[in-house]
Parts: sequence; C-alpha cells; structure tokens
Amino acid sequence: MSRAVYALNLFNVADKQEYLAYSRRSAVEVARHGGRVVALGKFREAAVGDVAPRNVLILVEWESKQAFDGYISDPAIADLHGHREAGTSQYVWHLFDKLEDLRPIFKSQA
Repeated sequence: MSRAVYALNLFNVADKQEYLAYSRRSAVEVARHGGRVVALGKFREAAVGDVAPRNVLILVEWESKQAFDGYISDPAIADLHGHREAGTSQYVWHLFDKLEDLRPIFKSQA
C-alpha cells in the first residue's frame, strides 16, 4: 500500500528569474507526477526552534514516495530542477509521512 507523503520545502529566492522559470512549469509537472500544493507561505517570524529562517515555505502532498521520486528523477524535466537549484539558496526539502492522527508517533516511542 502506498501512503501519501508531504514534502516540506523551505528556501530563499536567490535569483528571481531562475526561480520564475522553475515556478512557471513546476505546478503542471508536480500535478502530472501526483503532487498537490497544499500551502504557500512567506516567512513572518521565528517563534521557536533552531532552524535558520527561510523566506519561502511550500508544502506539497504527494500520492506516494514513488510519486515524489518520479518527479525528482523524470529525465523529461531534468532541466526544470536546474532552475530550482539556480534560483534558490539554503534549500530544505524534507519528506513526512501523512498521518490521520498522532497515534503512530506515540506507538513508535513505546
């Protein structure tokens, strides 16, 4: 059974033109590969934590880890990822399993 995953993207825009070249195509490609943008955000303030702030947050829900991997490794869009890499800095890209509640977290700590 494939489970949905969330991809947390935190980054700064380093080159607006490069990032615009990425963002113009990425929405279509993300959807084509089984992803859906759940949230977009602009940094407001650091409340708690030791992670250096980034200016942009994008949260994408993927149908599965395989769907995410397909997006990353699709040779037809290899040039697209180059625009993302050139257009951003301090990129954090973390994957999280989608949960309906926190019970699995508590079970793993027992």
